[in-house]
Amino acid sequence: MAEVTFWQAIRDALRDEMLRDEKVFVMGEDVGIYGGAYGATRDLWEEFGSERVRDTAISEAAIAGAAVGAAMCGYRPVAEIMYMDFLTIAMDQFVNQGGKNRYMFGGKTTVPMVLRTQGGAGRCIAAQHSQSLEAWFVHAPGVFVVSPSNPYDAKGLLKASIRDDNPVRFFEHKMIYGMKGEVPEEDYVVPLGRANVTHEGDDVTIVIYSMMANLALEAAGILEQDGISAEVIDLRSLKPLDVDTILRSVRKTGRVLLASEGCENNNAVTEVAMRINEHGFDYLDAPMKRICAADVPIPMSPTLEDACIPTAPRIAEAAKELVG
Repeated sequence: MAEVTFWQAIRDALRDEMLRDEKVFVMGEDVGIYGGAYGATRDLWEEFGSERVRDTAISEAAIAGAAVGAAMCGYRPVAEIMYMDFLTIAMDQFVNQGGKNRYMFGGKTTVPMVLRTQGGAGRCIAAQHSQSLEAWFVHAPGVFVVSPSNPYDAKGLLKASIRDDNPVRFFEHKMIYGMKGEVPEEDYVVPLGRANVTHEGDDVTIVIYSMMANLALEAAGILEQDGISAEVIDLRSLKPLDVDTILRSVRKTGRVLLASEGCENNNAVTEVAMRINEHGFDYLDAPMKRICAADVPIPMSPTLEDACIPTAPRIAEAAKELVG
């Protein structure tokens, strides 16, 4: 096990898959000589050259459209969109073309592409560079949505996503690129659609993903000081969703808190709550509770930004109220 940062885990996954399969290539804004906005493609251009690490024009629609076309022609492109906010101008290419072509062509073609992007708040770069829009893609048929919280999962999930025959939207939170963790040097994958119980407990289930997974672990430590035992479930992928792992925990604790950095209205965890209501209502001893970002554009002010998004103390406080 080597200790690497989150961005290194992403870079190593890309390198491994490019060595394993010559059909895998990387494309996007500044992914080549510059090495990516957050360093996740560093050194790949020097090793694989400009044919397989392709710098593109500043056009998210062109990046996503070219990736869909390449995937339908037998390649496995990994396209990078610099900020999640900019996916709004590539929605038709990724959602309508990438997500639906396999169905519309009767299974005669597949679209094995990964669209990497980073999002989330924390760096005070304001409303058009700080959003968490993963719920938009969870809603789209034919599209998978993956969101790792640590280096081990980042590498394993990205390798699994590249090998999958479906279009995958791979969300990386900008505040965890420097996070370090142990990662195996040998080949491994983390299967899509399999959640991870990162902290066991008996009093309340906290369901989260991405950056919130790390804050939930911090919140669990706060709760322990008050004698409350929290079970933390890191979803890892929002679609496909591991409902069985969630229900096993809910059956044990009887209480559910869901947290996300996306805006509260129609948040991705709202769908998780509905699945619990449909399949595990009898397990609940109290109404479910959620803590999400405010339904406002993310401010640039550090104080206001912090007030808009969930934090570990707020997650802990919400869990206390739920336990009662």
